[in-house]
Amino acid sequence: MKFKFPYFKKLGFSSLYTIIILFFLVWMLFFDTNSYLTHRELNKEIYKLNKQKQFLEKEIEKDKKNLQILNTTEGKEKLGRELYYLKREHEEIFIIEYDTIN
Repeated sequence: MKFKFPYFKKLGFSSLYTIIILFFLVWMLFFDTNSYLTHRELNKEIYKLNKQKQFLEKEIEKDKKNLQILNTTEGKEKLGRELYYLKREHEEIFIIEYDTIN
């Protein structure tokens, strides 16, 4: 079989099979729906979502610990005193605000 594309022969492609294989590889790497570029983007997305999952799992653990603390009577009292400025009977609370002018 005589090679009929002299331009490709000048580039070093001596066989039609070589040209077909190269075309197939280029097509699969860049133009196919399952191309390398698509897989790379999807892998980046998976990595980002795994990082977010790990962060949210840590936050859930922190919230569970805080919830356990707040379910005790001491935790409820501490929350009421610090957040809502509640007080016991016959108790005075002084709120000290620092002056910004010296």
